[in-house]
Amino acid sequence: MKSGSSFLLAARQCEIAELEQLAHTAELVGVIARLVHALQRERGICNVYLSSSGARFADQRLQQVVECEQAERQLREHFDRLDTAPDRVRNGSRLFRRVAVLLHGLDGLPGLRTRIGRQAVGSRESTAAFVKLVAGLLAVVFEAADSATDPEVSRALVALFNFMQGKEFAGQERALGAAVFASGSSDAAAQQQWRHLVEAQQGCFQVFNDFADPEILRLQQGGTDSELMAQLERLRRMGLAAPALDTNLSQAWYAACTRRIDTMRIVEDMQALHLRQLCERRIAQARAELQDQRAMLEALAAQARDSGTDSPASLGPHLERSVLAMLQEQSRRLQAMGHELDTVRATLDERKVVERAKGLLMAHRDMREDEAYKALRQMAMNQNRRLIEVAQAVLSLADVLPAAKA
Repeated sequence: MKSGSSFLLAARQCEIAELEQLAHTAELVGVIARLVHALQRERGICNVYLSSSGARFADQRLQQVVECEQAERQLREHFDRLDTAPDRVRNGSRLFRRVAVLLHGLDGLPGLRTRIGRQAVGSRESTAAFVKLVAGLLAVVFEAADSATDPEVSRALVALFNFMQGKEFAGQERALGAAVFASGSSDAAAQQQWRHLVEAQQGCFQVFNDFADPEILRLQQGGTDSELMAQLERLRRMGLAAPALDTNLSQAWYAACTRRIDTMRIVEDMQALHLRQLCERRIAQARAELQDQRAMLEALAAQARDSGTDSPASLGPHLERSVLAMLQEQSRRLQAMGHELDTVRATLDERKVVERAKGLLMAHRDMREDEAYKALRQMAMNQNRRLIEVAQAVLSLADVLPAAKA
């Protein structure tokens, strides 16, 4: 019959296995970040190329395609190494669905590039396709953050996910601004979308600030280029105010945004490295604690044998207290981890609620995703309420809304 100490050791071994799985996930997230960055740059280049009728960035586009294809091959290799055994993967169903959808999108990328090369699509259609693809990549990162069972690792994943999402909004702003300047005109719809992207970045970076490691925050804030940000703000004001624009500004805008996003990429790399190192430290710590527990239990067993008894528990109150203290310490630690993990998960749960509310609006009002999100934000501002509160109110009406059109 298995003793309580056997299950105590098994619990620690399960914790180590989960941390090792998180370490693999952290490596995967780093590879995803590299592909996202490459696709963001390709999207911006394609916008200038299409908006200028192929007059600008033709060579840069082809060069960027090569870089993206290399990053995509690395990601597919990592996917091939994923353990898909159903009895060994936590939250595998959700993660694998995300991966399946993503791979379908990646399979369609060569066709999109061919149409872009022939200028058979417009800049808006091209941007929408890249945005959808990047959203699929970020959805895999979100599932990684949602499945994390260690609060420290979970915090690092939440910080990285929100930074990547904020950087994606910055990339969308680069693509939108490049198209607006290259076309020489800015209409009300483009200006509204531009404002939305600026606000969305601010929201994501605020969550990053709340969860990121203090040292990374210090380095990120110290690396901010005030002159670059001032230049970007001036160009933003032009794009948001002037109906007619100098088309030569498209390259200045693209270059300034690219400098900013490349700086973000450095921070992203630091956060990904911090995540991997954190996983390694937690694994080493858990293994050392497992070794200590084994040593203690083996010592108790040895004393039991020397005393002619059958188990450490029969040796008396002193040894019973030693095992009980070990159990209580692990219980307190797990409880503290659970409380901290609940705090981190609250941020992820809020995002899930907002995503569900967006889906409801898209289904019942025939909205695009960005339109649904803007509608939720507008309702929140009009009612002076938090976005999550508005999203919950929208979902509360789900049962009384008519069925969505097929």
